[in-house]
Amino acid sequence: MLENELKSELYGIAAITFALLGLVSLFTHAVGAVGQFLNQCLSAAAGQGRILIPALFLLLGIKIIRERNKIKLDTQIIGILLLLFLILSLIHLSIPVESSFKAGQKGAGGGILGAAGSYLLLKYFDQTGSYIILSSLMIISIVLLTQLPVSRLCGILVNYSSTAIKKAYDKITDFIFIEAEEDGENTAEINNTQANTLIVNNDEDTPVFLPSALIQDKKSDGEAQEINDEAQIHTVSEKTGRTKAKQQPFKLSAASDGITFCLPPTSLLNWKKTRDHTVTDKEINEKKRTLEETLASFGINVRVTQVTVGPAITRYEIQPPAGIKVSRIVGLSDDLSLALAASHVRIEAPIPGKAAIGIEVPNKEISTVHMKELVESKEFGAASSKITVALGKDISGAPVVTDLSQMPHLLIAGATGSGKSVCINTIVASILFKATPEEVKIILIDPKMVELTNYNGIPHLITPVVTNPKKASGILHWAVKEMEQRYDLFAAVGARDIIRYNKMQAELQKEFGEDRFPAGSVDATQTLNSNGTLPLILIIIDELSDLMMIAPAEVEDSICRLAQMARAAGIHLVLATQRPSVDVITGLIKANIPSRASFAVSSQMDSRTILDTGGAEKLLGRGDMLFFPVGSSKPARIQGAFLADKDTENLVSFLKEQAQPNYNPDMANVPDEENVSFSEQDDSLLPQAVQLFIEQGNASVSMLQRRFHIGYARAARLVDIMEQRGIVGSFEGSKPRSILMTLEQFQQSFKQI
Repeated sequence: MLENELKSELYGIAAITFALLGLVSLFTHAVGAVGQFLNQCLSAAAGQGRILIPALFLLLGIKIIRERNKIKLDTQIIGILLLLFLILSLIHLSIPVESSFKAGQKGAGGGILGAAGSYLLLKYFDQTGSYIILSSLMIISIVLLTQLPVSRLCGILVNYSSTAIKKAYDKITDFIFIEAEEDGENTAEINNTQANTLIVNNDEDTPVFLPSALIQDKKSDGEAQEINDEAQIHTVSEKTGRTKAKQQPFKLSAASDGITFCLPPTSLLNWKKTRDHTVTDKEINEKKRTLEETLASFGINVRVTQVTVGPAITRYEIQPPAGIKVSRIVGLSDDLSLALAASHVRIEAPIPGKAAIGIEVPNKEISTVHMKELVESKEFGAASSKITVALGKDISGAPVVTDLSQMPHLLIAGATGSGKSVCINTIVASILFKATPEEVKIILIDPKMVELTNYNGIPHLITPVVTNPKKASGILHWAVKEMEQRYDLFAAVGARDIIRYNKMQAELQKEFGEDRFPAGSVDATQTLNSNGTLPLILIIIDELSDLMMIAPAEVEDSICRLAQMARAAGIHLVLATQRPSVDVITGLIKANIPSRASFAVSSQMDSRTILDTGGAEKLLGRGDMLFFPVGSSKPARIQGAFLADKDTENLVSFLKEQAQPNYNPDMANVPDEENVSFSEQDDSLLPQAVQLFIEQGNASVSMLQRRFHIGYARAARLVDIMEQRGIVGSFEGSKPRSILMTLEQFQQSFKQI
């Protein structure tokens, strides 16, 4: 073995020595007579491509030394030899056939080797056919050399080309804008008296400056950019100072005091592109072989047909032979985890739209999906909806962008630390990048008091972030009333939904005025849309279980009513919980919120509670989730986006500098759940229920259910109302509640009913 290694090193050193002598002899006369002889031989053999032969020997020498005793004529060596011969033939194609070999002997074209190749090609395929054949053979040789498929080679070529074009474009624009900036210094001094202000509606007392968050590197706090009525707001590039025309200004209505609102630029998000932890071809081939061998040991002969590498997992697609049940392969997930030395192996059987089974194997390292990547993607930019959400990347690395209005509500669950709260932050940030405060209003309910409170003060909020679970029930009750009032407006103008209503509103107000609307139906919404249009309302609850513990009946009723009816009114819900149990995610809530997303959970039972199927218990955490939108047959695996705290702070600061929040005064007066006073109008059955209890002499929820044929939630609410009004006593275990009101008192209290 040692002797073979020494031979390999000697061969490698000899090849490198020959290569160095050849390279030096091509450019100098420092090698003497031997160098002159080498120069003549190389020129005769390869002509103008003579430098390629020493370069080839140099690469071969290095390869021999590295692989030592593994010297063999492998596909890579065949590929590089074939590529060398094809290049020389291509160089020689311009020389006529009759003088091909004579020119090659004199060192012209591709030498004798190029003459041989070009002679055969021109004789049988002519000029055009020769180029086609050479191109095809070159592609084959490159595939042999790189061991990469053609599709991947094309992708690499496109990436390098686009990067080179972008760098060239940046350099050109840098030069142009720097020159323009130098030429415009004197002009700026002349126009100094007109700088730094913007006169809106001819009101000189309301100067509006470009928000400082638009400028990444503020060298002077006293400088501001001049903006006039017809100009567009441009952001200053972090590197070059050239302007980007992507961020267009959005003018608010008169309700916003004429302030020009600009959507946040993506430069607020910090992200330095780094090389992802990709899976090597060697690892893929090893795991393919392990998969096939492991399944074969159980009597299932399969072959891996396709491999898809994603940020967190790699999916191996297999095609089982006829007669093999899919359930047999699904039941081997633990055995495959053992064979592959993987923490969790999830099997998707079958893959939707394919006649294959997907085996998802975790990567050694999870690649972070940055929020800036998704916000700058074509999919996010092309989306027209104002509540478009960038969730992350799928298993192939493609951005996943979804529209909340199509869901129309979303239920999120996951264990602590699985990425649930980060997902909620990305949902909020996505909407802030897409919508102005007039287009989307947000209600944030955060009983944990640490996840969403940093959004306090942004102009999109209807009310400050709600951290009191007792008040949250009242907020949801307000949302139900808002939904009903919006439907009154839609009925008045003949609109089916909020989109149609907003299109009709301006014309209807001009033609009919405010008298067109029923009295009392407009007051509740004027605080949100003084210009006549209704904004979308997004309600985000970060921890549903806290609300369900405080007031389960009221919260469930409000959520179900909103989930059933609020879509057309432009009100959407995003509910999140870290406890996906049936007492939190009840059957009514699940039935009315069909779109779900699940992060890593502790058991298959929790996975079935949130998704109605298993699989979430095998997720990896750190943003790994299963997204199950309405209309899909199976959940899709996604690596969620990451939004750093610093990015959130930059975004919030940018929005605060542009406008102040316009809180709804009705929301400020929403009482806590424990302070809510009930009236007879809260439930039409209240007088009858009180009379029944007085006549029977005791009170129980089951009695109301049997007598009035109502559900438990309504019956329990009636009993709670009576307890707070002092009609019945407190709960005493299995004993019925005592009656504290006489028949005379009942008749006196309810005489007007």
